[in-house]
Amino acid sequence: MNKGIAMKIPLNSASDVGKIVRATRKAQGLRQDDTAGSIGLSENFLGKVEKGNESVQWGKLFQAMKGLGIRVYLDVPDGIALQNNEQNQKNKP
Repeated sequence: MNKGIAMKIPLNSASDVGKIVRATRKAQGLRQDDTAGSIGLSENFLGKVEKGNESVQWGKLFQAMKGLGIRVYLDVPDGIALQNNEQNQKNKP
């Protein structure tokens, strides 16, 4: 998989996220059980993510996406982005 090319894909539901997670795993030629084990999650949890279960734990969801090389960006209004950047600067040691 070429990590140099990024695609922006609109996500409107847990099902949309699940489809992307599943497609990414399959594109890498990985089995669900092997993938789950290698990133420290249960196969059951990864299956729930791929099926678009709306009640998965956020931390584990991000762990699964990170393990598959999926990065998440939010497209927010400019004012919110600026405010967030300023807040991050204040919180730096």
